[in-house]
Amino acid sequence: MAYDEYLAERVRKVFLEKGIDFEEKKMMGGVCYLVKDKMCTGIIKTRLMARIDPEIFEEAITKKGCQAMDFTGRTMKGFVFIEPSGLDMDSELDYWIQLALDFNPKAKSSKKK
Repeated sequence: MAYDEYLAERVRKVFLEKGIDFEEKKMMGGVCYLVKDKMCTGIIKTRLMARIDPEIFEEAITKKGCQAMDFTGRTMKGFVFIEPSGLDMDSELDYWIQLALDFNPKAKSSKKK
């Protein structure tokens, strides 16, 4: 299993219910969801990755199941992993996706123009 397909289905459902246009792209050994050509959320194995406002990063990592993203071996401020224990309820998943969507307009795009 490269990534949790059930979690991917739940993430897609949240985006669709919110009426968000998104692109699903396989990358980093998992799947990423891009909104307006910017990485918004993703799934690596069983964990949700969320790109959130760096200003709320310290508070976010105190929440159930959340930890700093250390995909490359060093902490990436503004990116968090949420373990399955922090995503049991649909409302928990919606919370993290909404944080990522709230930051998305401020996020820098890595897409080459």
